[in-house]
Amino acid sequence: MSNLGTPAQQSAAVRWPVDDIDVSSQPEVYTSVLWYGGQLGLAYYNASDCIIYFMPDAPDADDLRLLRKVIEELQPRCILTSAKQDRSMADFLQAAGTTNNGEDGKPEIAIFPNVDFGLNISKQRVLSVNLPFIPKHLTEAERIVYLASIIPFECATMLRALGGLLKFLERRRIGVELEDPNVSVPILALRKFALNDTVHIDQDAYCVLQIFKSEVHPSVYKLASGLKEGLSLFGVMNRCRSQWGTKLMRLWFMRPTKNLDELNKRLDVIQFFMLARNTEIVHTLQDCLKHIKNIPLILKRMTLSYTKVNDWQGLYKTVYNAICIGDTCRSLPMSVELFAKISQTFTDDLHYIASLINKVVDFEGSSTENRFTVKPTVDPAIDEKKSKLMGLSDFLTEVARNELTLLDNRIPSCCVIYIPLIGFLLTIPRLPGMVDKNDFEIEGLDFMFLSEDRLHYRSARTKELDTMLGDLHCEIRDLETAVMYQLQTKILDKSAVLYDVMEYAAQLDCLIAMAVIARENTYTRPKLTSRNIVSIKDGRHPLMELCTRTFVSNPISSGEEHGKIHVLTGPNSSGKSVYLKEVGLIVFMALIGSYVPATEANIGLIDGIYTRIQSRESVSVGLSTFIIDLNQVAAAVNNAAERSLVLIDEFGKGTNSVDGLSLLAAVLRHWLKQDVKCPHIFLSTNFHSLVQLNLLPSSPLIRYLTLETIQDGEDLVFFYQLKEGVSTKSHTANIAILAGMPPQVVQRGIQVSELYRKGEPIRRVDCPSKADQLEWYKALVDKFLQIDLSDLTVDLQEFLSKEVLSLATPEL
Repeated sequence: MSNLGTPAQQSAAVRWPVDDIDVSSQPEVYTSVLWYGGQLGLAYYNASDCIIYFMPDAPDADDLRLLRKVIEELQPRCILTSAKQDRSMADFLQAAGTTNNGEDGKPEIAIFPNVDFGLNISKQRVLSVNLPFIPKHLTEAERIVYLASIIPFECATMLRALGGLLKFLERRRIGVELEDPNVSVPILALRKFALNDTVHIDQDAYCVLQIFKSEVHPSVYKLASGLKEGLSLFGVMNRCRSQWGTKLMRLWFMRPTKNLDELNKRLDVIQFFMLARNTEIVHTLQDCLKHIKNIPLILKRMTLSYTKVNDWQGLYKTVYNAICIGDTCRSLPMSVELFAKISQTFTDDLHYIASLINKVVDFEGSSTENRFTVKPTVDPAIDEKKSKLMGLSDFLTEVARNELTLLDNRIPSCCVIYIPLIGFLLTIPRLPGMVDKNDFEIEGLDFMFLSEDRLHYRSARTKELDTMLGDLHCEIRDLETAVMYQLQTKILDKSAVLYDVMEYAAQLDCLIAMAVIARENTYTRPKLTSRNIVSIKDGRHPLMELCTRTFVSNPISSGEEHGKIHVLTGPNSSGKSVYLKEVGLIVFMALIGSYVPATEANIGLIDGIYTRIQSRESVSVGLSTFIIDLNQVAAAVNNAAERSLVLIDEFGKGTNSVDGLSLLAAVLRHWLKQDVKCPHIFLSTNFHSLVQLNLLPSSPLIRYLTLETIQDGEDLVFFYQLKEGVSTKSHTANIAILAGMPPQVVQRGIQVSELYRKGEPIRRVDCPSKADQLEWYKALVDKFLQIDLSDLTVDLQEFLSKEVLSLATPEL
């Protein structure tokens, strides 16, 4: 962690056109921002309209590009943050803001204690703040439900930033400085904020569409903390060879865009690599990309002078393979922008770094000694000392012979050894008569220590050697460390090209991975258009087609003459949910710049994907399953625009069927009233009364679709083929049999269903008919009359329990 008082880095600076800014006309925006664990949370208050806007948690790398883009778009008057921040965030804010109340055109940086951004206290502030748009009669529990339909409480970083913003407004009293202290800052609405080019997709959509899916790692060694990617779109498409390629692809998935130019640039690269004649180029580039290592971590260690042998090896491999990537891209068409950028940015600085490392670093020696060592001829002083060290063995053997002649005749042999940090020592074997320390004393020698039955001494000659040769190992290490520092300095001076390598190699890795999966699964290039349409021929579910032997493709059409509200009916297990997810996934893939599983695709620039397909339990705010379903639909009703995509599966089934049907019809009527402003809606339902009772008006916006099935005797055959029309039967009995339900239970269900539809009374199957009851009563009377009441041995209590009560039980 770092305080915000650290020096600013030039690379983190946000360029503010100070000369062009009129401070008086600058929008009065107050922004609260937090960045923890790679997640950016942000909320801001616009004093001109008295509205708080919040941005759900979004991933942002160490360079904080997303935050920089947000700040440049908002141009806030003040940026609020916590005093406890990472170094990257501290440096960014130090460069972007000022502390003199924004007098120089830059925003003011306000720092609050980290405790003001606590999760629990922030949640309490949000729940207790005075919001005039919330009905006054709501109880505390109802208020939580109401706010949960507006604010994603699962976004912890955003919620903390919002809590800090409310504390800031309470202290600064923006707009009500001269009012009575009881008057609070007006907050007229809470709205979601998104960047102009960003497509809104919430966590529910990511979950139900299986864009991401984390699973517990199968290894017992990683059960505690290890997770792996399960069967998901990201898991299928992630063929990246480098760590940074995987990170960038995840970032693209988390941040789909509607920037048409950016998407077409990605598609151009994929189209090039899809060509069969470029297969060898793909293999060459992938072989190079897998050697691109974690450059930022290596450079950070260089800055701290904490590089390891593996770091030097990784950096050399990275630079060497980056040169190969650059040379390969220079032979490719410069009409593809990515190839042109790589050709320009992978400069001769890479050759300089590679040759420098190759000339200086002795990788073989470094691996052997597990430390940085230099090659010969790099430094004459190091070479001289290493030469002395190499010839030291023979020299010390000669010294030991001379020393032996000066020792007592009882000593059979001796050695002269060199120990780093201690120096040269004379060692002799321990004689039988040497029992205690006093016996170790030898005239002319200084006893040092006993080790492995050998006595170690300093002699006049070893002292002379210490003076003449010194501590060679330490001196060599010190000199090589000095060389390493010099090498690090020169590499850090050229670090800009290494960051370019990381950025463009990651992009290349992602796009090659997309091209590989597109070629394997015969995806096609989508035609992205500014028209508000979704037109897909022979669309396929990118995950389901991998799990089945055959997959039936279906068309997807929405917008213009095809209508915008598509009501899908059909039996359970006929493929309605798969079709809805297929629509969402194909549109999503187009918005990340990928090829799509279809024969042909024309897709407009969708600005958001909203789903109500699967309920996610929420223990954080204590909401029931049906309320969560309502919140998801409410988010779509409140936020979906004419270019949004809404996917709703079986809404209303979590409550009474009449109430659920009424809610569904009301929601659809709300969208119908918007006419051409209506979003693209794909809805599946088993409420056939929606059509039979004419609950929806006739409109060209509505299309009724179904998935074809046929009854073959008692069997139900699914064709999974989309067609126009409405399903009139749910075929519940057939589905129940397929699910393994006992036949007698299914048959009874059919009987009850038929009686209910005809309006006839439903009788219990365990109650006998009136004729049978009469016969039982007559038999009971006959048994009672046969009892001799004068017989004292007769037990009337037993008769009552066995005969009377046993007949009465079926009627209870």
